[in-house]
Amino acid sequence: MMTAENINLQDLEGTWYIVLTNFPMWLKGDKTRPTFNYTITQHGSITGLRDEVRSWKHGKEQVIVGFDTPLDTTNRRFVWRGKGLLSLLTSRWEIVYFDTAKEWAIIHFEKTLFTPEGYDVIARRKNLSAEQGKEVAKIVDAWAVMPALKRISQD
Repeated sequence: MMTAENINLQDLEGTWYIVLTNFPMWLKGDKTRPTFNYTITQHGSITGLRDEVRSWKHGKEQVIVGFDTPLDTTNRRFVWRGKGLLSLLTSRWEIVYFDTAKEWAIIHFEKTLFTPEGYDVIARRKNLSAEQGKEVAKIVDAWAVMPALKRISQD
């Protein structure tokens, strides 16, 4: 159930906090305060997003860097490719819901050889407001196919 509106890459630029997820890497508890950090950039002739996934483990910041190539002009579907040693790895992800105020979104990522399929709710702030939380819950409940999401602490 994806809304059809196009997204400007500029609307995705900046830091997004992962506030709800069903992704095991974030739920194990050893990696904390995960964020996606997007910067519009060129990779050859392609305009896409430099993608830095930042988290903390044992008091040290970890960064995974990649490039998100839009798969069409809606800027809702992407292929991520890692940089450096991770350049052999790719994954597909899509924005299945984007808040009209551009303050939060629900993203879906496909299963890869190394990761399961899953969902993240990302937000511009470390926590959703009560109103935003109710809206997310309403959407998640309507999509019965979405596995349970758990809150991620950004503190």
